[in-house]
Amino acid sequence: MLNLSDLYVDFDGRFQLSNINWSIESGQQWLIAGANGSGKSALAAVLAGEGDRTSGTLSGVPDRVALVSFERQAELIAAELRKDDADILDVISEGTPVTEIIAEGCLDDELAQTLVTTLGLEPLMGRAFRKLSTGETRKVMLIRALTSRPELLVLDEPFDGLDHDSLQWLQGHLASLADTVPMVLVLNRIDECPEFVTHVAYVDDGQLLHQVERSDERAYGELHHLLHLKTSELEVPAADPAIELPPLDAGEPLVQLTGATVKYTNNTVFENLDWTIEANEHWQVSGPNGSGKTCLLSLITGDHPQCYVNDIKVFGFQRGSGESIWQIKQYIGYVSTALQWEYRVGTGIRNVIISGFYDSIGLYTKSTDTQKAIADQWLAVLGMSERADEPFNKLSFGEQRLVLIARAMVKHPPLLILDEPCLGLDDINRQLVLALIERICRSGDTTVLYVNHRLEDRIQGIDHHLALR
Repeated sequence: MLNLSDLYVDFDGRFQLSNINWSIESGQQWLIAGANGSGKSALAAVLAGEGDRTSGTLSGVPDRVALVSFERQAELIAAELRKDDADILDVISEGTPVTEIIAEGCLDDELAQTLVTTLGLEPLMGRAFRKLSTGETRKVMLIRALTSRPELLVLDEPFDGLDHDSLQWLQGHLASLADTVPMVLVLNRIDECPEFVTHVAYVDDGQLLHQVERSDERAYGELHHLLHLKTSELEVPAADPAIELPPLDAGEPLVQLTGATVKYTNNTVFENLDWTIEANEHWQVSGPNGSGKTCLLSLITGDHPQCYVNDIKVFGFQRGSGESIWQIKQYIGYVSTALQWEYRVGTGIRNVIISGFYDSIGLYTKSTDTQKAIADQWLAVLGMSERADEPFNKLSFGEQRLVLIARAMVKHPPLLILDEPCLGLDDINRQLVLALIERICRSGDTTVLYVNHRLEDRIQGIDHHLALR
């Protein structure tokens, strides 16, 4: 029915949609989802002819497209206010009454009267539209859209501002239209997604990244999970006050490498590398296979034999000065694919997170009530509260990665090392992991060292970059 191909759209220089490829076919009902500012409303508005298309094609758009959005609502109010210009008119305009606003474009008077009655607007029909409350103006906008006999109905946050009874009625009415009127809905809360929706489009940073069939339970679940991480306002849980790491010298960097060199008989991995990581300074390390990324990490953690022949200072300890490896590792949270391969236990997800307090694979110590509560808070952040007792080894690869990152964070280590955390993940699970890392970066307690292959997998909050050749 409708096709967007390689479409680029500009909205007054304020926002751009890029490389949109999307088809809406007969019988499909779509939800557009994404975080605030991602471009959901912009994509919906394009279907109603808004924005300046700079390249690409938009075809198959029907003649009658009805759009309900806060932007359209604001435009109507602004137009009404412009009528009230006492300097020109020498009178104060009363504004356009609700009855005229609804009549404009109405093609079904009988339906209009039914909707006015159902939504309780009869006492307001003579009142000026601009004097209505936000919820009342939203009802008027919905009536205008529904009575225009739309061939495509685009509803941007249609449930916001409605009282409970009106919301219940609208949900039921839209469901009754689903067999005859194609719809595109924009919702911030995917939990409000009506049952009749068949497909979900996920938008981020002005790009349409995922298109998922509602019937694909795995893909839809992963997308639901991603939206939870992107939109939830839950904070990163606090550490267990009963477990206190020895304090670090605030004047010392977390890591300082001076002229670091790793050589084998016929191979130099890297040489003369100077690198300093300060507290609250997040780093991305990238480079091709064999460039030395994992080798560099093992110098920091003390797992590489050449760490003792290099000038390395970690958490105030000079390597080779008699410190133990556990004195160093108590300040580090670590996640890698190798760790995930080793973590093959069938214990529940909650216990896996709790095991981070003890740096163990599996839980062999009785946990405290506080630790259980913190683990449950992490499960809430991950959107897994209902799955606390589900066996870890039954999770998808991406879900396991999220749980292991939470495990590494429960002690709020000064340094969190993530070695190729997106390795082996499909696109949705990759974005799940990136969303969680972004949230950790915002928490402010832990410095993140994020190692990956792709420079383009950047994370908001990571401002420093080390590229190995």
